[in-house]
Amino acid sequence: MLALGLVAVSVQAQQADVRAAKRALTEYQVDPNASKAKLKEAVAAILPDPSGEDVSDPAFYVLKGEILNLLATQIVTVKQTGFGSLEELPQVDRVAVKAFNALTTAVEKHAQAINSPAYLLSDALNGIQEAQAHLYNFGIYAFEVQDYGSTYLNFSSALAAHEILKKEGRFSVLDDALDLMDHKYVTGMAALKNDMPEAARPLFEDLYRVKYDKAAVYEALYTINASGEDADLETAYQYLKAGREKYPGEVSLMFAEINHFLKQNRLDELIDKLKTTITREPDNLTLYLTLGSVYDNLYQRESSAGNSEQADKYFDQAFTYYSQSLEKDPTNFDALYSTGTLYYNRAASLTMTLSEMSGDFSAAGRGQFEAMEAEVFAAFDKALPYFQRAEQINPNSVETLTALKEIYARKNEPETSKALDQRLENLQHGGTYETSFFNE
Repeated sequence: MLALGLVAVSVQAQQADVRAAKRALTEYQVDPNASKAKLKEAVAAILPDPSGEDVSDPAFYVLKGEILNLLATQIVTVKQTGFGSLEELPQVDRVAVKAFNALTTAVEKHAQAINSPAYLLSDALNGIQEAQAHLYNFGIYAFEVQDYGSTYLNFSSALAAHEILKKEGRFSVLDDALDLMDHKYVTGMAALKNDMPEAARPLFEDLYRVKYDKAAVYEALYTINASGEDADLETAYQYLKAGREKYPGEVSLMFAEINHFLKQNRLDELIDKLKTTITREPDNLTLYLTLGSVYDNLYQRESSAGNSEQADKYFDQAFTYYSQSLEKDPTNFDALYSTGTLYYNRAASLTMTLSEMSGDFSAAGRGQFEAMEAEVFAAFDKALPYFQRAEQINPNSVETLTALKEIYARKNEPETSKALDQRLENLQHGGTYETSFFNE
């Protein structure tokens, strides 16, 4: 008997909350300006889900959705008109999503109930139509502050609302096919920005199937399939290839393809891609630097394999493209540093050969050693001005200072090498420089 009494009290308490919510809602609707506190009372009363018998009552969830929709309307009004204060309103996180979830639950409870009146389903669907508009607005608000998780949650809920409304033969703001595709697109982009590739996948796959006219769809599908533990680069590239064929002038797809070949170390194939892209983007310094880097990598590969003739050809090509980027922008740090590194690596490679020759003490051997040594110093000398100019542009580059320190040490200028080493140590311990060593 005591247990039954406790259950009865619990149900009555919950029912009292529902009555309080209805009463507060009615009083607020009569005079919303004079009774803002009543809206707070109504929200506070319906936020806990019911217990006992009311847990299956769709009426409660319709009421909850109605109150939260009302709060969402007030928030949108303040944001759009600038009148009133958001601080005066009840503070409910993701209010539009909670309104939609409550009304969705009402539809589910109505379907499960035996004698639930038809007007409850109609009220719930009306509420979902209202919530759908709020979901879009709150998704936009979240996007504006780069809260992509909330953006996705609101936009995806609006899509779910569309499915429910269509099933019940109701109007949806996404009835127009193009509007629906646009909404799927922004929802998918929000998912990607929030690092949710699997949530984005079905949205972009739908857009791909209906040939939605945006190049970003192909890039998104490439990114989704090329990422993660289950990356499928072959499938990813098929999407990228289709996008390149459909949008041959789209720069973002060009760079995605370039990065694809770079990641796979397919450097020979990449060269033609880059040259083609340069003809379309002749002022894009990144393309020249990338192509120079590709030739630089090929030079190092052939040099390591002992193919000196082919290595020299690749070296010259790398220098040519680095130089072209410097012709367009003589102060480009990356171009200066890359050119210096090209010569520096050549000198380092020759130094290894020089070390192997050091054991030959014959006259011919000494002659070859001295000739190679001169070539090493010549390469370091050619690297030096590029690193100096790079350091003048960015005096806080650890890599540049390291190279300069080593070059001056090899040139037998210990004071300069030591001074550069001191600057390097300062950077490595968190220090910074406003002026260049070579401008002091």
